[in-house]
Amino acid sequence: MRTTIAIAGSIAQRPRRPGHAWALLGWALGCRELGHEVLFLDRLDQGGDAGWLAGAMAVAGLEGRYALLLDGGGTIGLSRREVVRELGRAELLLNVNGFLEDPELLGAARRRVYLDIDPGFGQIWAAQGLADTFAGHDDFVSVGTNLGAPDCTVPLLGREWIPTLPPVALDRWPAVAGGRGFTSVGSWRGPFGPLEHGGETLGLRVHELRRFAELPRLVDARFELALDIDRADAADRELLERGGWGLVDPLRQLGDFASYAGYLRGSAAEISIAKQLYVATRGGWFSDRSAAYLASGKPVLAQDTGFGAALPTGLGLLSFEDPAGAAAAAAEVAARPRQHALAARRLAEEHLDAGRVLARLLDRLGAR
Repeated sequence: MRTTIAIAGSIAQRPRRPGHAWALLGWALGCRELGHEVLFLDRLDQGGDAGWLAGAMAVAGLEGRYALLLDGGGTIGLSRREVVRELGRAELLLNVNGFLEDPELLGAARRRVYLDIDPGFGQIWAAQGLADTFAGHDDFVSVGTNLGAPDCTVPLLGREWIPTLPPVALDRWPAVAGGRGFTSVGSWRGPFGPLEHGGETLGLRVHELRRFAELPRLVDARFELALDIDRADAADRELLERGGWGLVDPLRQLGDFASYAGYLRGSAAEISIAKQLYVATRGGWFSDRSAAYLASGKPVLAQDTGFGAALPTGLGLLSFEDPAGAAAAAAEVAARPRQHALAARRLAEEHLDAGRVLARLLDRLGAR
């Protein structure tokens, strides 16, 4: 009999953001690849979209294997009774960023594994007494591949953290030759605010992107961001455009799964600029979006967050610390596009393949 892995995460709350959905679906598809049944749990809050979740579940082949929790105890999809029964027989629950808080459902799970995909935020909140999403979990997993290293300042909170890379389903992201420009997809600010830690204010992607506003002027290449930026940040938009960045609206142009995939595959490479907190704390975060670019045969230029001990860099994946380093990396990729494209796909196959990533993780958890 196939075992069940339950996954709890937020997709319904982020409609028209397929990149966010893929950040969670990779875990589900990796479990499926290993032969596990998957149960996906989400919660409908104000502003959420039940139809968006249903579409994401269809993309992953999880129709009939999910429940959307409603206020008052109701559900869309599997009933609450069915969810309790499924959790009781599941091997474990992967609770993404501690998203599932329902006491009855958490209590029904035999083993609760906290899956941290935003390393640094939750740990600093807990260390400062602002919020603790970790309580009640049995194991702790993080895509912060450098947690505990001497140069990493993310608080460990007295817990053992199991590192993992973000999984990408290779069959959903086939390699595609060619493409134009260095691109990426992201939010200017995102859901979290800056944090004080270690005497510093640690900011978001906005605070790093401003440092790279003039990057397109440093190298003969096209740079474009599908950037979710508010109208209130018009001055920053103008700053980027003056620096030579092309900007597109991801909610309008990449708001469905096909358009999002087409944008990545139509790019020559990715330019990944991280949130300032990831950079400053050296937690070793690596983007699930970058994993999809690599799988698509698109080289990735990634701002260094300390991931170098977990992933090889230099061919297919190049790291940088400042605009000059990013420009040099872009020039290198432009000079040898085929070699870097082949290396990008190979790196995804060897290090980020969803089946391999989940096999390693479940082995560490003793649950494979």
